[in-house]
Amino acid sequence: MTLSPLGDAAVVLDLGPEIDEAAFARILALATALESNPPAGVTDVVPAFTTVTVFYDIARAGGYGQLCAELKARAERAASRPPFAAGRLIEIPVCYLDEFAPDLPQVAAHAGLAVNDIIALHSGVEYRVQAIGFVPGFPYLGGLPARLHTPRRATPRTQVPAGSVGIGGALTGVYPLATPGGWNLIGHTPLALFRTQEDPPALLRTGDRVKFKPISTEEFVAWK
Repeated sequence: MTLSPLGDAAVVLDLGPEIDEAAFARILALATALESNPPAGVTDVVPAFTTVTVFYDIARAGGYGQLCAELKARAERAASRPPFAAGRLIEIPVCYLDEFAPDLPQVAAHAGLAVNDIIALHSGVEYRVQAIGFVPGFPYLGGLPARLHTPRRATPRTQVPAGSVGIGGALTGVYPLATPGGWNLIGHTPLALFRTQEDPPALLRTGDRVKFKPISTEEFVAWK
């Protein structure tokens, strides 16, 4: 594990280059331990992929060196605890048809598979939310089958509709808000992933599990 400053109000704990379930369980265990009993001065804890970023108030933390020593000790204790729980399982309905999936033919061509095979593969596995970012509530989902790994579009779209389901490299995700984006759009969900009237507003959080459920155009319209 390495610790690196991020500006003058955060430190990044990097647990290594490997991104797999075992490594991610360590990230979640450490983040959970820090959130449940934060060291003095810690204001926020953000787990993502192979790191945990800890934001702090230097006036209350007792200095950078002291905080790092405490974080190292907490990380050692967290590593000796039982594995992190499986996390919530969230089912997300997705219409993979026609105008909802403008890049699905290109993804199929890249994979050398039929469109129906792409849909079956994408909806047939369980994903893990490895990070939230880019825009509020955007989930970076690990676990995409290797056959579906597809490079991002050479030219990003200036506007991607909220609810669009995309593939970017080895990850899949859902755009919670209308925003520019360069991922390959293979479907659309009627489920709102970011609700300003809710607390918290983001439906998903790091560590959640996600399963996509194919729905018809009629089901999509009825949902809306």
